[in-house]
Amino acid sequence: MKYLLILPVLALVAVIGVGLYVTDFTAYLGNNPTTCNNCHVMDAVYEGWYHGGHKQWANCNDCHTPHALIPKYIVKAQSGYHHVTAFVFGNIPYAIRAKESSKEVIQENCIRCHEQTVENVADGQMDAGRYCFSCHRSVAHGERGISILPYQDAEK
Repeated sequence: MKYLLILPVLALVAVIGVGLYVTDFTAYLGNNPTTCNNCHVMDAVYEGWYHGGHKQWANCNDCHTPHALIPKYIVKAQSGYHHVTAFVFGNIPYAIRAKESSKEVIQENCIRCHEQTVENVADGQMDAGRYCFSCHRSVAHGERGISILPYQDAEK
């Protein structure tokens, strides 16, 4: 009776193991920006970052994930799940937009890196109804719609 349970469990572990190996899963645990560009729909975003002003100071995870260890990997897991399911089911939006939870993380990271500037400019008071990137949209990824790629986000 035990063998009837062990065999399917071992088969499942083998399938998951092969899947993780084939997809180079461990690359997604790091901070290399080229990993984010593995999916072609990210080409324009990666290209914008690569030619944008933040490249020498920040990579994708510096802005798009929390910096505390456990929350960072929770966000990475959630994002990975959404990316994989979108890819598998073909539900990839034409214009990729950050979810509200992602916007909050990005805002926190803007302030974390630019805290002194925010204090100097805004007397320490942030306009609670706006995100930094509402006005500074082109800073991290360049102007939208400038990509030479055919699947660019041309909507402004």
